[in-house]
Amino acid sequence: MLPDRNPFCASRHGARTLCTLLGLALLLTACQSLRRVSRELPSTPLTIDAPIGWGTRSKLVALGEDTPRCLALLDAASVRHDVLPPVRQDQCGYADGVRLGRGGALPVTFHPGGPAVACPVAVALVIWQRQIVQPAAQRHFGRAVTGIDHYGSFACRRINGRSTGDFSEHSTARAIDIAGFRLAGGSTVTVRRDWNGAPARAAFLREVRDGGCRLFSTVLSPDFNASHADHLHLDHARRGLGGYCR
Repeated sequence: MLPDRNPFCASRHGARTLCTLLGLALLLTACQSLRRVSRELPSTPLTIDAPIGWGTRSKLVALGEDTPRCLALLDAASVRHDVLPPVRQDQCGYADGVRLGRGGALPVTFHPGGPAVACPVAVALVIWQRQIVQPAAQRHFGRAVTGIDHYGSFACRRINGRSTGDFSEHSTARAIDIAGFRLAGGSTVTVRRDWNGAPARAAFLREVRDGGCRLFSTVLSPDFNASHADHLHLDHARRGLGGYCR
């Protein structure tokens, strides 16, 4: 007959097993954290499908210095787009314009038509509609966004339409004004009507505004001033590491 197992040895064996499991769990957590951090490093290439993090916005702005890389991102994500010829108008213009089209990996339609935007803005809009707008629509309405209404992008003008002062980001197609969203089934959500409207609609608009602040340097809403009572202004102004969200 075998002697009974020494309870002291058994407890020590159990402790070793527990410590091993805890160590493995901590190692796994550390590895996952390192992977998340590595995605945020400036040296880590941006991808459209990567989760939005603290470094995403600066990487999007930096794409303005690398148009081939920017266009390659749209191609790699199967986003249908047309490359536009350079535009020069007085002190305004762009050399990296694209027009997003419905189809491929971008199921929304822009109204009226795809706006002419600088390539980094196009990439940011794709990420925004995929990772911010569509999830928010499902949470608040239980359906998808099929269209985005806008007031355009490129416009050769100064900030707030003044006759003097700095030119607007619209003057280089690095900005776009979003007026509203069309939902599957036919209903719409507009900034003018719904910013202070029904709770679900107002919450949706604030969620997509706040999400845009993680991707664009400047995001202005009706909370900023009366000039933005009917749209969300999104742009890629060069602000260093910071941004402005209101």
